[in-house]
Amino acid sequence: MKNLKFGSLDAAPNVRRVKDMKDVILDKEWAENNLDLELYYMYRDLFMDEDRESVVKYNLRYDITVIPPLSIGREYVKTMGHYHSECSPGFTYPEIYEVLDGRAHFLLQKVTGGRVDEVVLIEAKAGEKAIMYPNYGHITINPGTETLKMANWVSREFSSVYEDFVRLGGGAYYELVEEKFIKNTNYRDVPPMKRVEVTNIPELGIVSGVDMYSLIREPQKLHFLNYPQDYNWVF
Repeated sequence: MKNLKFGSLDAAPNVRRVKDMKDVILDKEWAENNLDLELYYMYRDLFMDEDRESVVKYNLRYDITVIPPLSIGREYVKTMGHYHSECSPGFTYPEIYEVLDGRAHFLLQKVTGGRVDEVVLIEAKAGEKAIMYPNYGHITINPGTETLKMANWVSREFSSVYEDFVRLGGGAYYELVEEKFIKNTNYRDVPPMKRVEVTNIPELGIVSGVDMYSLIREPQKLHFLNYPQDYNWVF
């Protein structure tokens, strides 16, 4: 995959291959036979020159991820899946995504004491946004025939926690190329999936069809990414 031009940046991607994800892929035999296949590309910490100071000052990070249309055995191509680190007692860092091109399925799950409390699916197309709530792990799936390109804003203090997804062989559901979801039997008592609409919060400038990167020009609207405990009305 080529470098991504973003302002004056010439960003090289972090590449995720099958060998990095074999533990979370349903079809183990397929994974073992395709270990070097590239699945998706992550361009991290992007900014326009004039915004660099604000991005650092307000403790934010803007990334772009590119997921070509592929199948990984019986599944649609997906990201590794992760939870977020804790930012204050009882809250992990949230994240906000925007689909730039293509179509995305955002699969969110909340687990307490090893039991899945809730699984949420958000379907988003170009221009639409989706918040990854505090205390939810998440996976992004490309269920389409076009390349999925998406952007995210997140706290610079955030870190990804992969262990539970690896230990349990992926998320609570797998999305198969037959366009159906099946439960991951490594989880116990998986609840039915709930479908949730895309995110529109005009008070925070989060509106379908409006470029999300521009929120850095009004950084107070991204305050919730570092201080979710102050935004119960959002979550």
